[in-house]
This record gives sequence, structure tokens and C-alpha cells, in this order.
Amino acid sequence: MAIISGKIALVTGAAAGIGRAAALKFAQEGAKVVLSDVNVDGGEETATMIRDNGGEAVFMKADVSVPEEVDALIAKAVDTYGRLDCACNNAGIEGRIAPIVEQPLDNYDRIMAVNARGTFLCMKAELTQMLKTGGGAIVNLASVAGLIGFPGLSPYVASKHAVNGMTKNAALEYGKQGIRVNSICPGGVDTRMLDSLAEQATGGAQSSAQMMDPLHPIGRIGTPEEIAELIVWLCSDRASFVTGTNIPIDGGFVAQ
Repeated sequence: MAIISGKIALVTGAAAGIGRAAALKFAQEGAKVVLSDVNVDGGEETATMIRDNGGEAVFMKADVSVPEEVDALIAKAVDTYGRLDCACNNAGIEGRIAPIVEQPLDNYDRIMAVNARGTFLCMKAELTQMLKTGGGAIVNLASVAGLIGFPGLSPYVASKHAVNGMTKNAALEYGKQGIRVNSICPGGVDTRMLDSLAEQATGGAQSSAQMMDPLHPIGRIGTPEEIAELIVWLCSDRASFVTGTNIPIDGGFVAQ
């Protein structure tokens, strides 16, 4: 039985990786899905994949760091489907690996703009809409880097700690209005982002799996589909007593 049938779900960063997997899972579980990304070709491809499998989806290009584009995205969801029930704020970037002294300011600013400011702007618009219709569920994509430190990734670590903090605050502020807000903290996952980090860290000498598999007690990195399972469950009524959490989904990484 579909666990989220009839719901309207928004997924940012839906062109590939975790965002695409989440969008496909939402549709598989009965939701109508609104997708966004700055990558138009990838986003449209995700929407086509959903429709080809009998689901309903609409794509809109949006940069989550731009308030007007975020507001237009939420308006698109409401204009198309009448409301917004669930949101997965997944859009994010990794940036450059370097110790703090060598980090360019523009790298820090761009990472914080997309990952932290983008999550804030999306939640602000999503919450505004959900308050009008009496409730909803939001899942923010943080990272194990939002729970612990990673040398060389200070801007990314800062942005994901910010996501986890905002998640807790939003849950406290809007719980009594029927809105649940959680974040998830993936470990290594087989995505373009992890490939980029592996390329930077090893100069191409190791794949992301070769670099990261041994670091996870489970013995491997995760798949986007495994992450999508948790995202959609958290947006379903089966998670009705879960809010304000920063949940690791990391093959035991932060248990070490």
C-alpha cells in the first residue's frame, strides 16, 4: 500500500542523485511531485521518468539561494496542485576541499548561500504555505558533516550544521500547528557530489567507493534509493511522532 498517496510533494535538487531518487520514491508511493533544480535537462528528465511510470510531476527551474525563485516555486506547486503537503529540501553543493586558511571567501559564500540560506528560504516559503492548509512535513538534507567535523570542508560542515540547527528550531516553532520538520544526515552515498570530493581528495587515484567504502562500518557507501526510503517515510503519517530530529543514515559512520 502506498504510504503517501494523494499528497503533494516538493523536491529541490531533483536532477540527479538523492533528489532524483526521492522524487521517484514520492511518486511511487502515490504523491504528485513538484521538482526543481538549476539543471534543467536533469530535472526535466526526472519528471519524464515519473510520468513514464504513471506518476504526476511538474518541473520548474529554481535557484534556492534566490528568494524570488523560491517563492515562485512554491506558487507553482500551489497553482498546479492546490496545496503543498511535503517538502524535501535537498539542493546542495560541496565546493572546494582546502583548510580554512586556504579557503577562498567566494567558495564559503556560495556554499552557505545554497546549503544554508537555500534551506532557510525554502522552509520559510514552505512553512508559510503549510500554515494555510493546517500542516505538513519537511525533510532537510544535512549530512554526517552536520554532526561531526571533516578537515578541508569547513564551509560545507558549517552549512550542514546550520541545516541541522534550523531544523530543530522550525520543529519547535511549528509543531503545534501540525508541521513536522526533520533532517537526515547521510554518510557517503553514490552521487556526483561524492565523486567530486573523491576526485579532489585523491586526484583521481581512487573512486568514491574505493575512498569511502572502508570508512563505513557496514563496509560500503549507500545508494540514493536507500536515502529516499527514509525521506519519504519521514513525510508519511507513519512518522507522525517524529520531529526535530537530525537522523544519521550512514552505515554506522558516526557511531565510530
